[in-house]
Amino acid sequence: MNRIKSGITGLDTLLDGGFIEGSVNLLTGGTGTGKTIFCCQFLWEGLQKGESCVYITLEESPEDIKEDVANFGWDFSKYEKKGLFKIIYHDPAHVNNLSRSIISEIKELKAKRLVLDSVSVMGLVINDSSQIRKSILNIINTIKHQDSCTTLLVSEVEEDKKALSRFGVEEFVVDGVILLNYMGIGEEYNRSLMVRKMRRSNHGKDVYPFEINREGIHVKKAD
Repeated sequence: MNRIKSGITGLDTLLDGGFIEGSVNLLTGGTGTGKTIFCCQFLWEGLQKGESCVYITLEESPEDIKEDVANFGWDFSKYEKKGLFKIIYHDPAHVNNLSRSIISEIKELKAKRLVLDSVSVMGLVINDSSQIRKSILNIINTIKHQDSCTTLLVSEVEEDKKALSRFGVEEFVVDGVILLNYMGIGEEYNRSLMVRKMRRSNHGKDVYPFEINREGIHVKKAD
């Protein structure tokens, strides 16, 4: 199996060498846990290797995302001009067209990496929970058929909930699940990461602290 380097310092050893090429992986966590930085660091790694990458956002504007990560020295606009990178806002109100858009963008760029951020927003436009689950399953299956594209699917979980995703279906159909936490103890706040699932991989089983520095996310060894 080919392994795709995550670009996250200290993470690949926990993933048995990286993400499996063509896999769909759920990145989940509460507000402020570092999900957007994680995704951009993953895509930036691909761009440094000459891989085409696509970021589809259902929430934040493309310009806001690019400005937020510019402090890390990640100039995505440069790669947009080269035709190696594309960041697209997809209106969640038109979620029925999302699978078609994903296929189109992957094929157009021959993308090797994809981020879809975030499926949680679908709950704002679809009231029926069963319909939301069907839509998510359809999206994940669509991506999996693009077997050369390695994907991060983002989901936000509510604070103080033990669920791994907003709708309770994503974690069962993806290949891997990475959970990000941001916990306050007194006046201190600490971030941590856990690999809850990674098919066909001898992955790390502990809770691993991580920090966000000038280079992005850095995962530390468990104590």
